[in-house]
Amino acid sequence: MDTRAAVETDRRLLLLSPEDNVLVAVTGLAAGESLVIHGQSVILTSDVGLGHKLAGRDLGCGEKIVKYGAPIGSATQAIAMGEPVHTHNMKSDYLPTYTWEGQQQFFQHPA
Repeated sequence: MDTRAAVETDRRLLLLSPEDNVLVAVTGLAAGESLVIHGQSVILTSDVGLGHKLAGRDLGCGEKIVKYGAPIGSATQAIAMGEPVHTHNMKSDYLPTYTWEGQQQFFQHPA
């Protein structure tokens, strides 16, 4: 286990694997809360639900999202450290994804 990440990251966030670039919220978090991620202070810009992902570092558009030590998809836009990572800013590279666009849900096939 990456002890540096465990020591310098808020206890309300879980790093599932040292290779991950996302963290998982172990409790609900509110917009405006301050967190420490890998030693850096971050202010949440939106609410994050229990079990949801946050970027563990800045991620570039097209970059692989890694969870459980394995890629689970790609960023569809740049994602700043501490921002939620979900269908609004990532897509699965392997399975069809339900995505929100224009307040309508549609079925999107991977590229």
